[in-house]
Amino acid sequence: MLTGTVAALCTTLAFLPQLFKIRKEGSAELSTVMLAMYLAGVCLWLVYGLMIGAVPVIAANTASMFIVLAVTFRKVAATRASGEGPRRLRIAIDMDEVMADALAEHIRRFNALFGAQFAPGDLCGRRLEDCVPPPQREAVEALLDASFFAGLAVMPDCQEVIGELAARHDVFIVSAAMDVPSSFDAKFRWLQRHFPFIPPAHIVFCGDKGICDADYLIDDCARHFARFKGRPLLFSAPHNAAESRYPRVDSWKAVREVFARLEGGSRRPAREAAAFGGECAAETENSTPAHGATTMNAEPAEPAEKTWLCVFRDFCADRRRSARARVAP
Repeated sequence: MLTGTVAALCTTLAFLPQLFKIRKEGSAELSTVMLAMYLAGVCLWLVYGLMIGAVPVIAANTASMFIVLAVTFRKVAATRASGEGPRRLRIAIDMDEVMADALAEHIRRFNALFGAQFAPGDLCGRRLEDCVPPPQREAVEALLDASFFAGLAVMPDCQEVIGELAARHDVFIVSAAMDVPSSFDAKFRWLQRHFPFIPPAHIVFCGDKGICDADYLIDDCARHFARFKGRPLLFSAPHNAAESRYPRVDSWKAVREVFARLEGGSRRPAREAAAFGGECAAETENSTPAHGATTMNAEPAEPAEKTWLCVFRDFCADRRRSARARVAP
């Protein structure tokens, strides 16, 4: 009895600290969807308590319902008072072979140095260093000096699309520059020249992209998705042609379409839209996943309300029959 009372008090009063926290710190991190689901659950428990005549269940859930309603109203009031609107997405974007055409320059330098005739199509599923004889691999890596990054061409439509995204969301340039430490200055100057609207505070040179707190990461290298906590978008490149674990975009026009569908398909706040918008990432027009690349498409689920209501109704009916059987002579 004592254990049940303590449990009821804990679950009933659990939202009181949140009620005071909203007053002090605001409601930005409090999910409206979570509140709605919790309130629906409490209301159903209250209905269940009324159906079986359980006074403790009725009392505990009535108190919980009023507390959650108070939290919800305070969140709505705080949102209106502070003018909070839909939150902007945080989009992290890789540089090499996503924004900058590093592969074309790498091949050009290698062909000039060794008199070879490599083309991007020859690297399907492989990197350039995997296609050359072992004695030449060190020379291939040595081509990636500071001057290499200074004159890279910009990928088609990249400037325009990133400009559009930056106007609506928080865009961060995230480069694994620690792979070539001498590239820091050249990469920063390249970004200043071609993307002056990206502030320096939104440029991140790192080794592990898992440190980035973003909703989406657009990258050509699948290994960077392993520790990333947001949603990945694999930017197609010859070396990742066989990669099939992540949703894929083949061009910057496809990137534009992904976020246009995401923004147009929901009126929820942007951060909440990111939570369910993975299926949009793979539904780009004129973009077909290569080599069986996985997408997040799904058929619309059948409404589950009727199913759960039936289960709940049958459960209550069974309880009433059992109660009558116990009291029957």
